[in-house]
Amino acid sequence: MPLLDVETLSVEFPTRRGVLKALDHISFAIAAGEVLGVVGESGAGKSLTGAAIIGLLERPGLISGGRILFEGKRIDDLPQEEMRRIRGRRIGAIFQDPLTTLDPLYTVGRQLAETMRIHLGISGAEARRRAVDWLAQVGIPAPEERINAYPHEFSGGMRQRVVIALALCAEPRFVIADEPTTALDVSIQAQIIALLKRLAREHGTSVMLITHDMGVIAETADRVAVMYAGRIVELGPVAHVIRHPAHPYTEGLMASIPTLEEKRGRLTQIEGAMPRLSAIPPGCPFSPRCPKVFARCTEERPELMPAGETKAACWLFAPTLAEAAHG
Repeated sequence: MPLLDVETLSVEFPTRRGVLKALDHISFAIAAGEVLGVVGESGAGKSLTGAAIIGLLERPGLISGGRILFEGKRIDDLPQEEMRRIRGRRIGAIFQDPLTTLDPLYTVGRQLAETMRIHLGISGAEARRRAVDWLAQVGIPAPEERINAYPHEFSGGMRQRVVIALALCAEPRFVIADEPTTALDVSIQAQIIALLKRLAREHGTSVMLITHDMGVIAETADRVAVMYAGRIVELGPVAHVIRHPAHPYTEGLMASIPTLEEKRGRLTQIEGAMPRLSAIPPGCPFSPRCPKVFARCTEERPELMPAGETKAACWLFAPTLAEAAHG
């Protein structure tokens, strides 16, 4: 049984001009100890997926269909208070901006200790001892001294480490990391990625890593879900998706990444832009930008289907078409 199972999840935003479908029947599962990367352009629905899972959708957004199972139990219809308990104890969250997570009025030690005292039911002295230990685990130098420092006394990279400690100190089974390295310089990024991988390995924690950076996904994830216009267009083992992308959108994403192996005068770019939620075309939402488009793409919406080692929502892999192509 997977630790997290998302089944045909849909999220809508009612507006005066009608209902906008921001997530459209997305399904995926995450196993215990697995790192799933979720990648796509801005506005693809990555962060929204994370927010829906942890019950932090901003109004007027609402889950309009599907269900979310965590440890075999449905969590998308729980009362707010019960969801809050799960969110701190069983599910942790790391957000892009550490300043939105940390309280500027309290020392980082107090924030860590309080979190563990509430969720793990341990004494204040034990919580403080563990807080020092967590600061050391995430690479904060001189943790015995820094435990008494306030968030503003840390650099951006160090603050992000504190946020990771805060997300993991209650020993959750599952962590959603939403663009955890975007605001950091490259050397700090590498350290944070290594830290997340190590903690997933040592603590058996599952991670959903949301990013627009395919390089981060390649370094960290076991599998990857590629999102486009509120849908998952490709899902599979990270090595296969990177080396042999099946969906034309994934192909475009991979071709736009510079590599050291080959010299290219210009990077490939995907023509056009992602559609607005109010103007998602019928059929495959990528069809207006797709170099391989044909009639069926503009009329019928493709579901995820087997595409070699991965699954892709693309009519190129429809059995009838594949048979005709090889016939």
